[in-house]
Amino acid sequence: MPAIVGVAQVISVGGSSIFNIGDVYKMMPISNAKTFSGSGSFNTGDGLKVTNYRSSTNTYDNDGLDQPIAANA
Repeated sequence: MPAIVGVAQVISVGGSSIFNIGDVYKMMPISNAKTFSGSGSFNTGDGLKVTNYRSSTNTYDNDGLDQPIAANA
């Protein structure tokens, strides 16, 4: 459905992001990332106490593709 849009000021658009004004059939930003984190690294809250005496993060990944995005174009 068409719309009347006033002034839009875009300061910054990051990598692999989408800015759209108007009608859209399909929007597909293409990006992938892999995050390795140790124990207790994404904890949030008030009064949090994390005790990790011996902790290691295994970053070995023997497969070549985890989430291919080649066919999403």
